[in-house]
Amino acid sequence: MTGSDFLQLKAAEAPAKGLTTWLTEGLRSAIAAGRLTPGDRLPATRLLAAELGVSRGVVVQAYQRLADEGLAGARTGSGTVVTGRGPERPASPAADRRRTLHRLRLPLSTPDGIEIDLSPGVPDLSAFPRAAWLRAERAVLGRVTAADLRYGDPGGTPRLRSALVGWLARTRGVRCEADDVVVTAGVAQGLALLAHVLRARGTDTVAVEDPGSRGALDQMAFWGLRPVEVPVDGEGLRAAELAATGLDTVLLTPAHQFPTGVVLSPRRRRALLAWAADGNLIVEDDYDAEHRYDRAPVAALQGSAPDRVAYLGSVSKSLAPGMRTGWLIAPRDMQAELLAAKHASDLGNPALPQLVLAELLVSGDYERHLRGVRTRQRSRRDALLAGLRAHLPEARVAGVAAGLHLLVTLPASFPEDDTVLAERIAAEGVQVQPLSWHRRCPGPPGLVIGYAAHPPDRLAEAAARIGRALNPPVPSRSRSAAPSS
Repeated sequence: MTGSDFLQLKAAEAPAKGLTTWLTEGLRSAIAAGRLTPGDRLPATRLLAAELGVSRGVVVQAYQRLADEGLAGARTGSGTVVTGRGPERPASPAADRRRTLHRLRLPLSTPDGIEIDLSPGVPDLSAFPRAAWLRAERAVLGRVTAADLRYGDPGGTPRLRSALVGWLARTRGVRCEADDVVVTAGVAQGLALLAHVLRARGTDTVAVEDPGSRGALDQMAFWGLRPVEVPVDGEGLRAAELAATGLDTVLLTPAHQFPTGVVLSPRRRRALLAWAADGNLIVEDDYDAEHRYDRAPVAALQGSAPDRVAYLGSVSKSLAPGMRTGWLIAPRDMQAELLAAKHASDLGNPALPQLVLAELLVSGDYERHLRGVRTRQRSRRDALLAGLRAHLPEARVAGVAAGLHLLVTLPASFPEDDTVLAERIAAEGVQVQPLSWHRRCPGPPGLVIGYAAHPPDRLAEAAARIGRALNPPVPSRSRSAAPSS
């Protein structure tokens, strides 16, 4: 060490008397705070004395006091070196952080023993369009102005909002103008903004799908909205049971229900829109809308009732969740409050990623990327589906026509709770989610299995391991154990 910055001492504040004590305490504080650790070499006595404006004898005495306390010592060729530690510091928060992430079911790394993680909701991050992104970024940087980089509209850059209007109208049937769009940090922030406005308006309870997204339910609950479960069946949310709750707000995933994969039927759509027309609000999470393989696209509900639907979407499943880019298009009577909440939250999303995404949308590169991803995901879905049919033929598999996951339900011959089944599968090195994580009401055991993040051969191997875990071989009896005649 060649200077005295680590001490955080000012020569002008040195006392007229007691210089040795003043310097010794500064050295002890540096060791206690971790600015000096065992093995660090202290500055040469002449150098430190010159920097602090004290005599060399003051520094020599301070170093000697540290040595007497076991905090420092002289080493041949190294000068004076820190040898001790300061007071014990609090335990690292890493363990508490891991426990929190586990409770939220948001692991940032694969659990020990897991070789193939099939958690749902994870896209194929290896497919991120790096070359297209770089082209778009170069184009944006070539024309970006100082005005583009200042504090701007908290609802998002005009260029991205305009690009989203065209894209969503063409692909999802959404009806809006650029000023209706609020660019958010993913669907999660859109839910938080809606929760804030709904609470301010006196709504503290919302209807949710059951089974439904555990993540969305937890987010709404965190922001103070109590969820009330409404059952989902083969046609989607049961609209009659929603009406019976007497609630005025519902959160649902109509285009590809999570986790069942069901598409809201035309009959249920009509009933739900009639319910909304009575002054109620639909919060539409357009989950997985881009990923479809064996069916035509289903238009968003928002296009049928823009004044009664708050529409949410993002690039988390199409590009990457780490982009933290989404959009919220709400009824116009809510927009001023939502924009104010967004401004208070973060002043708006970063400008450059918004401009790059707008370039991808306008150039057609985003659409080309999605076509390629659909082809890859279809082959992965097919590999997992074939493997499950071969190794778990008694299971019923749903949600195969779209999305990034499958729902596997099991017959009554599997009496175990599905959390136990998931643990048995984990023992084979495969991570899946039990359906009960996403359900409050009773129901048959099931497993939610993602397939987007792995190539077909790994998915085939995962299916074989799942089959072994749920149908372990019955040990044959040896000859010596056979009963005698």
